[in-house]
Amino acid sequence: MHALIVVSHPDSHSLSHSVAAAMAKGITTHPQHTAEIVDLTAEGFNPTFTAQDFAAFKLTAPVPADIVAEQARIDKADALVLVFPVYWWSMPALLKGWIDRVFTNGWAYEETAEGEVVKKLGHLPVHVIGLGAASQGAYDRHGFTAAFHAQIAHGIFDYCGAQVKASELLLLPELGSGEAYLDKALTLGHAVFA
Repeated sequence: MHALIVVSHPDSHSLSHSVAAAMAKGITTHPQHTAEIVDLTAEGFNPTFTAQDFAAFKLTAPVPADIVAEQARIDKADALVLVFPVYWWSMPALLKGWIDRVFTNGWAYEETAEGEVVKKLGHLPVHVIGLGAASQGAYDRHGFTAAFHAQIAHGIFDYCGAQVKASELLLLPELGSGEAYLDKALTLGHAVFA
C-alpha cells in the first residue's frame, strides 16, 4: 500500500519535515508499504486560487494541469497524510491553498443541479498531523482543539467523503523534545495501514 505524505514548511530541515520523514519510516517498515513525501515548498506549488481555478469549480473550464497532476498522485495513494506546523491556530497558507485548489468540484465532490453534494473520496483514509508549541490545556481552554478537528476533519474531508483515521496535535509542552516528536511520528506511521 502507498501513502502520500504532504508536508508544508519552508525549511527542509524543520521539525515538520523530520516528522514527515519519521512517518514515512514508520509506514515503510512493512515491506509491502511505500511512502512518497511531497514538499510543497520545494516543488514550488502555487497556492493561489485563480480565475482558472474558479472557472474549473463552476465546471466552465478544465482543471489546471498542475492540479490534475496533484489529483493523480492522490489517486495512486492508499492513504493521505498531512504534516504541518500550526500557524496562527490554523494550517499554513501553502497547505490551505493546496487543499483549495486540489480538492475540486467534480473530483473530490460533486454538486448536483438539485444542490446535493456527492462525496467522491470515500476510498481515501486521511491522517492529519499538526505540530504546535502551545499546550493542550491552552488549546482546549480556547476551543482550538475542537475547532481544529471540526475545520479539517469535518469541514474539508467529510465534505468529500474521505475518512480521517487520525487527527493529531503533536505539542511541545506535552512531548518535551524534538526526539519525542519523531518517536510519536514513527508510531503514527506504523499505524497508517494497521
